[in-house]
Amino acid sequence: MKNTTLGYLLTAASCIILLSGCGASNEKTGETNQKSAKNEQTFSVVAKQEIPSIDASVTNDVVGWGVLKNTGEGLFRSDKKGKLIPAGAAEMPKISEDGLTYTFKLREDAVWSNGDPVVAQDYVYGWQRTVEPKTASEVSYLFEPIKNYQAIMDGKIPAKELEVKALGDHELEVTLESPVPYMESLLSLPPFFPQNEKTISENGEKYASSSDHMVYNGPFVLSEFDGAGTDTKWAYLKNEKYWDQDNVTMAKINFDVVKEDATALNLFQDGQTDDIVVTGELAQQMVDDPAFFSQDMSNATYVEYNQAKKEFQNEHLRKAISYALDRQTLVDQVLGDGSIAATGLVPKNMSFNPETEADFVKDSGNHLKYDPEKAKEYWAKAKTELGIDSLKINLLSSDADSAKKVVEYMQGAIQGTLKGVTVEVSSVPLSVRLERGNKGDFDMILVGWGAEYNDPSVFLELFASDNINNSGKYTNKEFDQYLKASATTNASDPKARWNDLIEAEDVLMNTMGVCPVYQKAEAHLRNPKVKGIVPSGPEYDYKWTSIEK
Repeated sequence: MKNTTLGYLLTAASCIILLSGCGASNEKTGETNQKSAKNEQTFSVVAKQEIPSIDASVTNDVVGWGVLKNTGEGLFRSDKKGKLIPAGAAEMPKISEDGLTYTFKLREDAVWSNGDPVVAQDYVYGWQRTVEPKTASEVSYLFEPIKNYQAIMDGKIPAKELEVKALGDHELEVTLESPVPYMESLLSLPPFFPQNEKTISENGEKYASSSDHMVYNGPFVLSEFDGAGTDTKWAYLKNEKYWDQDNVTMAKINFDVVKEDATALNLFQDGQTDDIVVTGELAQQMVDDPAFFSQDMSNATYVEYNQAKKEFQNEHLRKAISYALDRQTLVDQVLGDGSIAATGLVPKNMSFNPETEADFVKDSGNHLKYDPEKAKEYWAKAKTELGIDSLKINLLSSDADSAKKVVEYMQGAIQGTLKGVTVEVSSVPLSVRLERGNKGDFDMILVGWGAEYNDPSVFLELFASDNINNSGKYTNKEFDQYLKASATTNASDPKARWNDLIEAEDVLMNTMGVCPVYQKAEAHLRNPKVKGIVPSGPEYDYKWTSIEK
């Protein structure tokens, strides 16, 4: 899920930590539209970006996934300690001996915020809507393990043939093409949430355009949201129809979009907000403040080259740019928030060798080194092959403070190393960056992706030739073959599958099909009274949040 694009998400258990807040001295109280109770509280958060979309079938960014995760609910969610537990499901599924058929008993007390019961057909409808080619979903690839998905994508059969069946109002059956070790984690993601067909039909094109044109089955309902991509304020209100409402302590969570770190810091120090993200100099200045903490995320930030353009089809040019980047200086001096210099695409502390328990990053090795002399050598080769003496590149990013700092650093590093290369930076609102990325309207684009499940494939599959999120149009037959083997031939052989994924990253990095930059961390200043926010990828599950009295 893209986060500067995005999306989000279930991260590895080793990276999911119950966070105790440390922060500002002011406790927010405020008024809410919900009935008051002694354990119901209000919390205020600074967001970095507007919400591009809240439609579970199309949303593909971290902000939208965060909204969906808190206002919706699928078969599973993570508990306070990051353990996967039944949510919309009443219990863990029955799985056939061959690992292909999952049967779920659904919770009978789950209802939508409009009072409709949540039934198995809501899952069937939502999933089939997402894989319907007319929906043009960027997250439909997540349904690839389900039987008939590929035939639907190829136009051979209709979306209603996706193998998910309602065996009754509260019984759901899912059939896979081949066993998937992380299937239950996958089913906890927003694209697998149920969808209310009546609401979608009644609202038509207005569906998900604002908080009033949605219906919710999660711990909160969205409020005060007036327009995707434009509204800078919204709120979560406690959902009084949620089946587990007794364990939701927050009555209201307010969000304000503030893109400048200095402005956000002023709001925090004035007691006007309870949680902000800080980067760069501010993060370095506040590192000893008792309000400060930094949390590693299973999130890769990378640059995609637009390989539909002749220049970026040149492997030597792609390598020249990568060797020109001093990633350690970037994370230490520019970001300063605890982020880690990338050594490959897959982040650290997320996935581990099934036999030795070694980190994927250790087994894969360091593919990314700073070497300005090699950068110049590759640039010289690229110029000869392309028949050019100079090159002008546009580097696209979102307009969040951290993203702007990263691309400005890259601009200086590339121009300072590769004589004749000019880099222009375009920092635009997230919704615009997403749109331009989808259209291929860029030369190079800064992208973030958060782990949807704790497996290397969550990152590697993004660069399969036919993956809709492969905005740069990288294509390599050997890479595709390793990925396919990991999902089919070797899907039930953990050792062979692991080796397939190691080889796939090796091919991707040796051809510099994508340019990884850093593994994101988030540095926060947080009200010390706030407890229990669980990171799940790059966004949070506020169901478990409370404020100490």
